[in-house]
Amino acid sequence: MKGQPFIISAPSGTGKSTITDALIKKVDGLGYSISHTSRLPRTTEKDGIDYHFVDRTAFHSMIETGDFIEWAEVYDDLYGTSFSGLDRQLSLGLDVLLDVDIQGARNIRRNFEKSVLVYILPPSLDILRERLEGRGTDKKEVIKKRLEKASVEVKNCILYDYIVINDDLDMAVDEVRSIILSERCRPARRAPGLARNFGISYK
Repeated sequence: MKGQPFIISAPSGTGKSTITDALIKKVDGLGYSISHTSRLPRTTEKDGIDYHFVDRTAFHSMIETGDFIEWAEVYDDLYGTSFSGLDRQLSLGLDVLLDVDIQGARNIRRNFEKSVLVYILPPSLDILRERLEGRGTDKKEVIKKRLEKASVEVKNCILYDYIVINDDLDMAVDEVRSIILSERCRPARRAPGLARNFGISYK
């Protein structure tokens, strides 16, 4: 049976990457969709692990050939999720985490109806500002732009299936983990075992 996409969205600086990294370690049978991007790698990032780094020409070529389920331009850089990369993992029976924005979430659900959408919120926009400033990786104008974007983005959280507040990191990880495990307990996911072990047919 195919796996299920779990889409994680959040404003920049909310702790989304830290949460997804923790989930990969804690939840068996969980994969991660590595996005393509046109931006340059940061000092700690590795190609094929954090992102598939390509130049803008190659990225636009992939757009033209329909390789992406979704793609978007964010802060002057291009990001996209490939059909092949996601479907390969789902076909192996893995549930797959995807780190995308609201536009990407809509496009993925359009192609994969059983996708589960989880939105990670900071406790407040003031705390988000503190976290962005505390990272020390962005200039003031970049932080300002991220906060302005976040104040608009967070309004989309009501369109998601689940909302998790990242006030305490361990608790936030446990809540998303619980969502994944709960979804695995739905009758549709249990259908092969029900038919095989109990003769119960589920449609």
